[in-house]
Amino acid sequence: MATPSKSPALQQTLGTVQLWGIAVGLVISGEYFGWSFGWASAGTLGFTVTSLFIAAMYTCFIFSFTELTTSIPHAGGPFAYSKRAFGPIGGYFAGAATLIEFVFAPPAIALAIGAYLNVQFPALDPKVAAVGAYLVFMTLNIVGVQIAATFELAVTLLAIFELLVFMGVVSPGFSLANFTKGGWSGADGFSMAAIPGMFAAIPFAIWFFLAIEGVAMAAEEAKDPKRSIPIAYIAGILTLVLLAVGVMVFAGGAGDWTKLANINDPLPQAMKLIVGENSNWLHMLVWLGLFGLIASFHGIILGYSRQIFALAREAYLPSYFAKIHPRFNTPHRAILAGGVIGIAAIFSDELIKIGGQTLTANIVTMSVFGAILMYIISMLSLFKLRRTEPNMVRPFRAPFYPILPAFALLGACVCMVTMIYFNPLVFGLFVGFLAVGLVYFLLTKGQRQAALPGVAA
Repeated sequence: MATPSKSPALQQTLGTVQLWGIAVGLVISGEYFGWSFGWASAGTLGFTVTSLFIAAMYTCFIFSFTELTTSIPHAGGPFAYSKRAFGPIGGYFAGAATLIEFVFAPPAIALAIGAYLNVQFPALDPKVAAVGAYLVFMTLNIVGVQIAATFELAVTLLAIFELLVFMGVVSPGFSLANFTKGGWSGADGFSMAAIPGMFAAIPFAIWFFLAIEGVAMAAEEAKDPKRSIPIAYIAGILTLVLLAVGVMVFAGGAGDWTKLANINDPLPQAMKLIVGENSNWLHMLVWLGLFGLIASFHGIILGYSRQIFALAREAYLPSYFAKIHPRFNTPHRAILAGGVIGIAAIFSDELIKIGGQTLTANIVTMSVFGAILMYIISMLSLFKLRRTEPNMVRPFRAPFYPILPAFALLGACVCMVTMIYFNPLVFGLFVGFLAVGLVYFLLTKGQRQAALPGVAA
């Protein structure tokens, strides 16, 4: 459905390199923290198998998702694709899932920023630092997308450089024996008993790549989305796969990897095992490591704000959030709304710290539930649109169709089933959020009909 001419519009200012910076920057914090929680259940070798499966799923997904993004460049991303394929109810579920993914990822990253700063300033409360990060980067996103994207590219390049430095510094102490010891859920040899731990580690393998699809929400602001988005996506996923494998292997081989599981700052702690606590290398890693966290945090704020904006513009959320700042041409109200929810999540220990996991682990899992549901709906949308709209202009077509999107869909379904099994309480909370949103969606049908006359609501 075309956006009505009177709807608020975003400016087309982003180039290919900036979109690549957003693609990698959205995700790169996943190389710095979050993934090591997977070692707690799967071990290093078990988690490697899980991660390779997830990397294959994401690669197939991105090659398929790019077809939708270039065919329907819309700030709503998956919301727009699913609405076109399955109507308003499909749009609701895809939009709500994406919103949960992008609103819950930032507080996890903000807590990691606080943990990194706490290494340098032990008296600084990580939660206070997390709130400070929200205030700074919401402001930067409001000031303008061109400034925000340029900043995103700069910190992404610095974050990549820092990951390479980390691998170089710990490499002299790398030992394959360290990496493989107890690598199958605590055992040295593989057995069937290791398989449940590998499945339980799926959310943390997904964290390596979570939110790369957020580039879709910058599609309306791309100068040439039909050309630049495929390049950004494909180069981005290749960059992230190589970095994920390198970081995981070098960190695990630096010493006793069990000391790195269930913590928010595995890379500084891994480096301590090699260079000691007072090395200048360690201080450099902590400071420069912040760039990786900032890149993702900043980029995901851009992503959630465009999702809120797009849903409000089509009356799925209150139109209040669809306003564009008169000076900066950014969806400032949407930026602030997501920030309020994220800050509330940071202080919701009793609500989100459930199932025996840390607050960060449960926030990560909640975000991943949203992502996986969105991936499933998006791949179903691709199949549906191929059948119902065979003549749609598709500047980029998913290669090896239907094999790649089918593998992505199958992988996402496997992830969803296993995540529900291992995280029933978080899943219940996830379903609760969807149900509350669905009630609002059903009660506001008249609002959408009034906002978009003649269009199914």
